[in-house]
Amino acid sequence: MKAEQITVVLADDHAVIRSGLRAMLEREEDLRVIGEAGDAAAAGVLVKARRPRVLVLDLHMPGAEPIRDIPRFLEDSPGTSVVVLTVHNDARTARDLLRAGASGYVLKQAAERQLTDAIRTAAVGRSYITPELGGELAKLEADPLEALNERDLELLRLAALGYTNREIGERLFLSVRAIEVNRAKLLSTLGIRSRPELVRFAISHGILDVGDAVDG
Repeated sequence: MKAEQITVVLADDHAVIRSGLRAMLEREEDLRVIGEAGDAAAAGVLVKARRPRVLVLDLHMPGAEPIRDIPRFLEDSPGTSVVVLTVHNDARTARDLLRAGASGYVLKQAAERQLTDAIRTAAVGRSYITPELGGELAKLEADPLEALNERDLELLRLAALGYTNREIGERLFLSVRAIEVNRAKLLSTLGIRSRPELVRFAISHGILDVGDAVDG
């Protein structure tokens, strides 16, 4: 009996790259490309309409803001995993995108060797990081403070000021549920159990000014 195919949507603003990726993936019996998008808006529409098992997402398409886009894709299609494809060999970017919900980070220059593995790994609910960045990413994750991206810092700042999850979500353009999950994960990672502890942490690490904390 033939195994169920992994459905894939390709999102890249270069038609030549999409064509090459499609040809490469369609040589694999277990992979099937069901759509292509040339910008972030089109990718969002395709993901919501076709609900692929995996979205292969170019990091720098027109209109793309991956840190914000990825949670939206996942909210619109909970069964979809996102594999980011990029030329940027940067561990911090990889960390931030994985924390935003991506399941994979693959360098375009290594796509021929790694993309199919990344897609299959993401399709079964695991994470794939290009081996070239594995060591650097491990060093970042070893220090909780290094793991904080700009959105995390703003979430912590707003939480320390006493904003509700709904208010924070409105400011960061995320759902209340996403804020609840991210907030709980951040506080657990940092070992913070109360708002006074959060305020002290935020002040001591320059996330919040003393005057702001008093006003809040």
